[in-house]
Amino acid sequence: MLHAALYGDEDQAVILTYAWDRLLVDPVPGPRGPDNFAGLEQLTPMVWTVPADARPIAPAGSTLPRLAAELPHTFALLDPHHGEEGVTRQLEELVSHLSPESIDLLDVGGDILARGDEPTLKSPLADALTLAACCQVNASVRLLVAGPGLDGELPLDDVRGMLGPLIHTFTAKDVESVSSVLEWHPSEATGMLAATACGVRGTCEVRDAGLPVPLTDEGPTVHQVDLDEALSRNELARAVLTTESLDEVEAYSREICGYSEIDYERNKAAWLSQQSPSRLDSDAILTELDRFEVEARNRGITHTTFRHITEVLNLSGSQLDSIRRLLLGIKPEQHEAPLWKIRRY
Repeated sequence: MLHAALYGDEDQAVILTYAWDRLLVDPVPGPRGPDNFAGLEQLTPMVWTVPADARPIAPAGSTLPRLAAELPHTFALLDPHHGEEGVTRQLEELVSHLSPESIDLLDVGGDILARGDEPTLKSPLADALTLAACCQVNASVRLLVAGPGLDGELPLDDVRGMLGPLIHTFTAKDVESVSSVLEWHPSEATGMLAATACGVRGTCEVRDAGLPVPLTDEGPTVHQVDLDEALSRNELARAVLTTESLDEVEAYSREICGYSEIDYERNKAAWLSQQSPSRLDSDAILTELDRFEVEARNRGITHTTFRHITEVLNLSGSQLDSIRRLLLGIKPEQHEAPLWKIRRY
């Protein structure tokens, strides 16, 4: 969506991204590496692309092959298992191989600008590691923050002071090319970005913790941020410079932030393994959904995501598409794509 807005549709992008879909899609904690896939294609010695016919090796899960099938770009696997030095080598190999016209580091929400001690910060590791590597690579990298505040981690007021020039404001027209993907992809931050681009305003409840995220006029904006300033602010990113393993990065996260998000996933995965998902009974689902909507409305919530509904109803990730189809078939008027509008009582 950003590539089309900034560069047009003629030249396609190589999107280097983590295979880290969280437990709703991937029951294995942490990010996936090349060994977790079958059918990858080697682009450089350390970079593998994810074609449409690639598959995660069970029990791992990943949305990347389906994204590769539905979008025109090349997806390459960002592998964090060799720390900052490994990510930097991947970037340097890509730059040497592709000779790109531009390199953009894109973060939705702005938690890449965190210091590390913010009480609302939940997932700093991936952002800090990527920021550190981009500051080390021998190439010009532009840092862009889309949808400031939309990841539910740093409030907009905490991010606003770091934002530089406005690069673009997404519109409903920008969303058209990815609207079909957002109907199934569970990314809440990107879903809210698209919704605000289409004019949705209010407060959206997300994640398993039920975080309230304001949907404002700032939601569809994209700002440039000074890369060096971001590094000087991000204590975890500075700490992981020269790390050679993901274990080292995790250790620094525990030391600086007080936790590792992968530890959180390990604990949640262990808990989920002992739970029995609810049966997809439409009457019971609607009763529980009505109860949730009443309580959410009383909290000032106007929208939520299908991912959050799935977790509220104690359903498994494999049931996400089923619950979406069920609700859209029964209450289509509450679908403000790709979000679910909380009914007024």
